[in-house]
Amino acid sequence: MGIKQLTTIEEMNQFVKQSGKQLLFKHSTTCPISAKAHEEFLAFVKETGASAAIVHVIEDRPVSNQIAEDFGIKHESPQVFLLNDGEVTWNTSHWKITQKALQEATA
Repeated sequence: MGIKQLTTIEEMNQFVKQSGKQLLFKHSTTCPISAKAHEEFLAFVKETGASAAIVHVIEDRPVSNQIAEDFGIKHESPQVFLLNDGEVTWNTSHWKITQKALQEATA
């Protein structure tokens, strides 16, 4: 399964409404920490086939801001959320975004 890039609030709402476990990654294309977290995220999704989406926080700021508002979780970048039936069950940010952390969270 590929990673869907969410560029509109409507796309984000559709993604969140899906059932089951999903990962949502907020990525800054200008941040070296985010670049490393992005590599970890991509490797995990490729290995596991997890349902996943990405939001580019600079290019699609309204979507990024809506995520923070809807989830009630302060914006950070990079940041990853684990959703289960549309509810956030886990999140982390920055250097804590690793394949191991994603594996443990989704187990």
